[in-house]
Amino acid sequence: MHHFQNPLQTPHSGYHGNTITQRFFEGWYYRVTLPELGQTMAFMYSIDDPVGGKPQSGGAAQVLGLNDGYYWRTFPEVAGFWADSQQLALGHWGRRKISGKPRYLDPAEFAEKIIEGYQATATLNQGQFFDPQTGYWTRWCYEITPVYGWGDRFGNQQSTAGWLSSLQIFEPGWQILMAHGLATGWIEWEGKRYEFNQAPAYGEKNWGRSFPTKWFWLNCNSFLQEPDLALTAGGGQRGVLWWQEAVAMIGIHYQDKFYEFVPWNSQVNWEISRGVGGT
Repeated sequence: MHHFQNPLQTPHSGYHGNTITQRFFEGWYYRVTLPELGQTMAFMYSIDDPVGGKPQSGGAAQVLGLNDGYYWRTFPEVAGFWADSQQLALGHWGRRKISGKPRYLDPAEFAEKIIEGYQATATLNQGQFFDPQTGYWTRWCYEITPVYGWGDRFGNQQSTAGWLSSLQIFEPGWQILMAHGLATGWIEWEGKRYEFNQAPAYGEKNWGRSFPTKWFWLNCNSFLQEPDLALTAGGGQRGVLWWQEAVAMIGIHYQDKFYEFVPWNSQVNWEISRGVGGT
């Protein structure tokens, strides 16, 4: 039996969309960095209007691969989606050789019975789907050891947006689930299998009715001389009740401690410029 419980579990790790009938989305982001290749791969999972029967109802899995490659697969059947409201655990079944209500499966059983789909928890990220345009299968399966959630390593974990985020007045909600972790497993990308051991990993999520009009975020947890360091920053123009608010924050995890610079304890200014011919 897979254990969903995570001693570093943050607020908002559970699924928010079980009882929401109006416009709603929830999205999850898992990332693993392969330092020896100088590459990063990211997996984005989402569910829109999970009650079903609406124009935007359905789910999707997106993969940002090597050299900025990108594949995605939609899962229009909302009944194929499952998520735990108490902890980080979710999945979506597409084509499958199994009946019954979607649920967490042992990784070996998942690989055998779920032709296209994914499942993800605090300690596992697994999935596979076929891209008909290229003829490639994209597959992945790796275990995760969380190192930092969002807070001191041995202290209480915090809401990324502060205590007000629990009141659901922000659009959207945003939570760093794991500022730093270590991933071991493999990813199959464009016909080649990449294996890794204790590679830097990261996870976050967002949810709500709408995205900010402008937003940015960054995370780096792969520093050559400082394997214990994770830097996270983000901000944007977000909706608060009936007005817009510009907010930003910087978070640093280092040597078991969390250092947070946010509008209520610091002066945080941000400016984004898009260069030509670069990023």
